[in-house]
Amino acid sequence: MQEQQRARKREGFLDTLAAFIANIPQKRIAMAGRLLGLLAYILDTRHRRIVKRNLQFVHPEWSRDRVRDLSISVFKSTGVTFLEICQTICFSRDDILRKVRIRGEGHLLSAMKRQKGVIMISAHLGNWEMGHMFVRCYFGKPVLLVARQIESRTLRRWINGLRARFGGVVVDKKRALPKMARALQQERALMPLLIDQGTRLSQGVEVTFFGRTTTATPAAALLARRYDTPVLPVFCVRGADAGLTLVIEPSLCLQRTEDPDADLKVNTQLMTSAIEKTVRAYPEQWFWFHKRWKRHYPYLYREDLARRQRRKEKEAARSRRASAAI
Repeated sequence: MQEQQRARKREGFLDTLAAFIANIPQKRIAMAGRLLGLLAYILDTRHRRIVKRNLQFVHPEWSRDRVRDLSISVFKSTGVTFLEICQTICFSRDDILRKVRIRGEGHLLSAMKRQKGVIMISAHLGNWEMGHMFVRCYFGKPVLLVARQIESRTLRRWINGLRARFGGVVVDKKRALPKMARALQQERALMPLLIDQGTRLSQGVEVTFFGRTTTATPAAALLARRYDTPVLPVFCVRGADAGLTLVIEPSLCLQRTEDPDADLKVNTQLMTSAIEKTVRAYPEQWFWFHKRWKRHYPYLYREDLARRQRRKEKEAARSRRASAAI
């Protein structure tokens, strides 16, 4: 009971904080977000190291100054996105429609006419959460959101509450496949899938991303083949005026032969390349905080992997002590 009360207090604090942020005038939200991001860049040495190392890894020809400048821009963009997401707790449907422009809607409307659902591949770029909200409000179709479970129960409930606004359905990534299949087959749903993160070697398909070997989830390619579903790259990017635009690209031409395994690899690479193209166009807006290449190049994140190993050892020691006490 006490834990539930504490959780409610934490959620109440988050709601109050979001309501305060929602009252910041739109013309100042970008400036406030950039200041917040700059502060995070100065204080958060761990993520600053990851961002810089990722950039140096994929752009070895860049100078230190260029890497530093883009790293600062990444933090600033993330600060703006954070404040924008907090603001949405007080947004109405009309607010969402007013704050996001759209480009390429004809591509999605054409795909929807096939009556087979639509897979929209995307990335942690720009304001992806606002993009999902806009899709639900603008097209008025069921939208299924597949999300990795956040460890903090309070934060998980708060974030999923935001994601479920305006009719979104949130499912845990680990148990998502049956619900994804049902949503495409029966509900003709729109399904945004963020496919820019790495996966375990046993669960992913080997791809090339920024010229480096890594893994990517084959979920979108697998579903597209099984249910003959169109796949469109869709991104919510921030323009020079700090305004957001939902950019919808044409359906991808997926390979379909008598060799499903080969098709899976080719199509997953095709989707990964579509993600890379947009990240290259808006490098400061991508979430470079991911340890994207850790499966094949673990030395890039040696400090973080060592930190995780120490945490596992401490947890194992606590578990042994608890068992001994019983």
